[in-house]
Amino acid sequence: MSIDTTRALIETYYATFNAGDRDAFLALLDDEVAHDINQGGREVGRDLFRTFLARMDRCYRETITDVVVMVNADGTRAAAEFVVHGTYLATDDGLPPASGQTYVLPAGAFFTIRDGKVARISNFYNLPDWTRQVTGDA
Repeated sequence: MSIDTTRALIETYYATFNAGDRDAFLALLDDEVAHDINQGGREVGRDLFRTFLARMDRCYRETITDVVVMVNADGTRAAAEFVVHGTYLATDDGLPPASGQTYVLPAGAFFTIRDGKVARISNFYNLPDWTRQVTGDA
């Protein structure tokens, strides 16, 4: 893949996420996509990613802004830096109670690209910062 093609894929990944078009979003993923969840485990497969998105949509409303995409020379890997603007809608397992709190978090992601699809996504953000924002603890 070319640098420009990979950059367009990652930009489309975030645009479809923001648009809420889950079918288009999932179509960008390899069937065996590896998803490294921030401070969690790895899930493999588009069906598990679909389940993850359903939980996210139930618990959070998020928009990704200020996306900067970086791509390696052969287009097989990419990274993105961005800002997450969110609302915590429903209590997620193991996290503080939700009551519509808002948050703004800088975040990053690393991608592996295979045959024009996202084959790996590893997301990173500061969970203690998110927790402080939703609990109001200074």
